[in-house]
Amino acid sequence: MQLWIAAALAAWALAGAMAAAPARAAEKVILDTDFSTAGDDGQVLIMAAQLDRQGVIDLLGVTIVTGNNWLKQEVADALRAVERLGIADRVGVYAGANLPLVHDPESFESERTLFGFGESYKTAFHRPQPGDADLVAPPDGFAKTAKPQNEEAVDFIVDTVKANPHEVSLLVIGPATNIALAVRKNPEIVPLIKRIVYMAGAFDVRGNTTPAAEMNVWIDPEASRIVMREPIDQAVIPLDVTDITQLSKADFDRVIAGDGPIAALFKDSWMAKRFAKDPAATVNVFDTLALAYLVDPSYATKVEDLFVDVDIAFGPGYGRTYGYWQEQPTRLLQKIKVVKQFDNRRFFDLYVDLMTRPVPVMTAN
Repeated sequence: MQLWIAAALAAWALAGAMAAAPARAAEKVILDTDFSTAGDDGQVLIMAAQLDRQGVIDLLGVTIVTGNNWLKQEVADALRAVERLGIADRVGVYAGANLPLVHDPESFESERTLFGFGESYKTAFHRPQPGDADLVAPPDGFAKTAKPQNEEAVDFIVDTVKANPHEVSLLVIGPATNIALAVRKNPEIVPLIKRIVYMAGAFDVRGNTTPAAEMNVWIDPEASRIVMREPIDQAVIPLDVTDITQLSKADFDRVIAGDGPIAALFKDSWMAKRFAKDPAATVNVFDTLALAYLVDPSYATKVEDLFVDVDIAFGPGYGRTYGYWQEQPTRLLQKIKVVKQFDNRRFFDLYVDLMTRPVPVMTAN
């Protein structure tokens, strides 16, 4: 009984201290994504909507880029997602780049034949570009009222950064094409960006699209190289950490234990099929780590400051990310924080908490 009283007193004291502490301003965030409904990109939006509701972030908009799928399909999925989450009236969806800067989807089969890396991680390049009639509805149907914004993604990024100098963080969880176009079109925004957090790259581990490259970088290596060479505060969540921070069936079951649209999406997802087939399996939740790191870098337990570069030579190493401890002969490389390990238990408690909060998300008072 005494232990219970002591614990209660401690909790009351902590609550009082938090109430007395000045509220931290919400982090202004643009989510740049190759969106998928129940994949890691879709999971990030669910988490971001809840963090926005909580006042931890101010989600300014969702900008879409071809990557996991083609732009049209991703926009359709994102529109239904903001509608499902109840944020469509205040979080716009902006269509961005449909093609990488240089990487040619039409040469994909030749690329695989030339370099012999076999079947790669599924991307837009595996599919023909869809017309409007070819779009596949999310499990709960297409958006009923939500429409894409008239402003293009690149212009939205530029205008928003200029309107909020030194305040906007970019959460880049797809190919960096939109960001590269923004900084090349309007280089004056470079010193005005607060920071960029990516899910991108593979430094000391094998890639997931080719043996050399992680998917987001491989889709558009030239874009990643452009942005990562800019003098901006940047952090990368690579496969090095996502490979060892994976969702278990126990945590998945915590998410699907309740009712509501998110639990329904998870129950009907590829993850459910994977766990049904093998209860001992684990699955990647790549991009969700980048959001967690953005709101609280202490989720990372091992971070290395490295001079980062990207291989853009067309060949078997195309899209490889390099991290150097020492400054290189070129002064173009920037020191970037590269996350290597996470506090897995603490992260998955956050993940489950945000995935199981009520949806639609209600606007904060």
